[in-house]
Amino acid sequence: MTKKAPISLYWKCQLAGWSAASLYWGYASFLDGRYILWIGLLQFLSDVALYVLITHLYHLFALRHRWQQLSLGRLIKRLIPAVLVLGLVYLLVTAGKIYLFRLWLPLGLVEPLAVFLKVNWLPILMAGIRLMCIWLLAYHLYYYGKREVTLARENARLALVAKDAQLNNLHAQLNPHFLFNSLNTIKALVIDDPSSARRAVDLMSDMLRLSLYYQELILHPLKDELSLVGDYLEMEKLRLEERLQFSIEFPPELAEAHILRYSVQVLVENAIKHGISRQRSGGLLRIVIMQEDGVISTCVQNPGKLDTAASLHGLGLKNLKERLQLHYQDKAVFTISEAKGTVSAYILIPVV
Repeated sequence: MTKKAPISLYWKCQLAGWSAASLYWGYASFLDGRYILWIGLLQFLSDVALYVLITHLYHLFALRHRWQQLSLGRLIKRLIPAVLVLGLVYLLVTAGKIYLFRLWLPLGLVEPLAVFLKVNWLPILMAGIRLMCIWLLAYHLYYYGKREVTLARENARLALVAKDAQLNNLHAQLNPHFLFNSLNTIKALVIDDPSSARRAVDLMSDMLRLSLYYQELILHPLKDELSLVGDYLEMEKLRLEERLQFSIEFPPELAEAHILRYSVQVLVENAIKHGISRQRSGGLLRIVIMQEDGVISTCVQNPGKLDTAASLHGLGLKNLKERLQLHYQDKAVFTISEAKGTVSAYILIPVV
C-alpha cells in the first residue's frame, strides 16, 4: 500500500492563512447585515483559490531565481518592486472578481466598471499591498530561518568531522611513539637477557596487533586499556626486574566504562620513563581508578621528582592533553604534581 505524502508546511500555511483572511472578510460582511450564506461560501472559495494562485506563482518565481539564497540586502531590493507588482495583481484580480460577482449575482444595482474602479481602486490597492507585505515577510522569514538551521547543522557536522580528523591524527602519533619506547626496552634486553628479549617481542607483537585491529577506536572499555597496560608493565618488568613493582586498583563495575584509548598507558609509560627507571632502587607504580559523582578518576603515582620540562612538554602527555580537550571539551581535567618525592598524575573524565 502506497503511503500518502504529507502536506508540506508551505501548503498548510497557504491554505490556513488565506482561509483565515477570507473568513474575516465574511465576518465583516455579516456584521454589516449584507451576508448571504451561499454567496459568502462562493466568496470564500474564490478568495482562497485566487490568492493562493497569485502567491504560489510568486513562490515559483522566487524558487526559479533562487531568491531564498540571497543576502538580506539584495533580497530587500527585490522585495520592494515585488510588493508593488503583487499589490497591482491583487487590485486587478479583486476588482474583477467583485465586479463580476455584482454583475452575475442578484446583488442589486450595478454601476459601470469605470465608476466602480474610480471609487474602489485605491482602497483595494492599499489592502493588497498590506496583505502582500505580510505574506512576503512571513514567506521569506520562513526560508531565512530554514536556511540558518541548515547552515548551523552543516557547520556542526563540519566541526565534528574536523574534530574527528584531529583526534585520529593525534591518535596515529601514539603508535610510533609507543613503538620507539618499546624497542628501546627490547634493545636493553637483547644482550643481557635474550630470553626476556624474546618474551618482550611477543608482548610488543600482541600490543601492536591490538593497536592495528582497533586503530579506528577513540574510546574503548577500561578493561581493554588495563589489559594493554598490563602487557606493557610486564615488558618493562623484564627490563627493570625487581626495581619495578606495580599495583592496579579499580572497582569491577567500571570494567565496561569507556575511556580514551591509551590514556592510562601514556601515564604509566611516563611514570616509568621519567620516574622509576631513574631511581636506583626503582619503586612502586600505583594505578588507582575510581568513580565518584559521575566522574572517573585515574591516578598514576610513582616515586621520583617531577621533571616539568620533560613531562609536560613531551609528546606523550602533550598528545594526551590535546585528545582530552578535543573529546571531552572542558569536562576533562589533567594534572601532574609532586609531593614528598611522589609524582601523581590525575585524569578526571565524565562517565560515558
